[in-house]
Amino acid sequence: MGNIASAAVLLDELVSSGRYHFTLPEAVRKLGRPESAARAALRRLKSKGHLSEPGRGFFVIVPPEYRRLGCLPAAQFIPHLMDYWGEFYYVALLSAAENLGSAHQRPQVFQVMLSTNHRPVECGQVRVEFIARRDLYETPVLNTNTPRGHLRVSSAEATALELVGYYDRCGGLNNVATVLAELAERISGLALQEEAKRCPLAWVQRLGYLLEFLELDELATEIQPIVARAREEATLSPSHHRLGAPRSKRWKLAINVTVEPDL
Repeated sequence: MGNIASAAVLLDELVSSGRYHFTLPEAVRKLGRPESAARAALRRLKSKGHLSEPGRGFFVIVPPEYRRLGCLPAAQFIPHLMDYWGEFYYVALLSAAENLGSAHQRPQVFQVMLSTNHRPVECGQVRVEFIARRDLYETPVLNTNTPRGHLRVSSAEATALELVGYYDRCGGLNNVATVLAELAERISGLALQEEAKRCPLAWVQRLGYLLEFLELDELATEIQPIVARAREEATLSPSHHRLGAPRSKRWKLAINVTVEPDL
């Protein structure tokens, strides 16, 4: 049997067992071919749209319903790619909010939190962006199901704080406020308070102001005691000047930008 035919049979066998991913060493072993021959056969299947390679040496099988996308959706391969890389991860920011049913618009990139920086992944029309957070191991997460396995997603409370902390990765404060308004019903006040205790105080100050602005007073009240220990005044937007900006005494915050959510 030729290399291409053998590789096609391998794909069929994997799919029949419920697997849509494999590595180059696995392919070499199962095909019984030299690495160069195995990679050549896989390359031809990639050119036909049957395979994609979101990470070097890591392949995903693309079923017919996703051929136009050129890849499996990120949620269906990221857990396996992270295992392959040996990385602890969770889905974060706008992608986490969408998973929790609270994204105003579908994010254009899939956002994943890692402990270190990593180059983005582009796979067909799928783009994955990685954000670094050193203490991500302490972040509370939820395990959700996908058609290809389990996905680790930041909790609603952690997502709310990270949306504020990484607002420049989330379409700006206007979009963050919009998403927070939709996410609020999933947030527990006590859990938000616990998560806020380990976050930078400036994140808590900004989130508190936005919650108050959105008239989510019960949630805002839960984190106000944490802001009381802040010794420094923060700015709502670190990228804008604070000179002449009105102040929020409650949140020890310079309101140096106008927030206009799309509600």
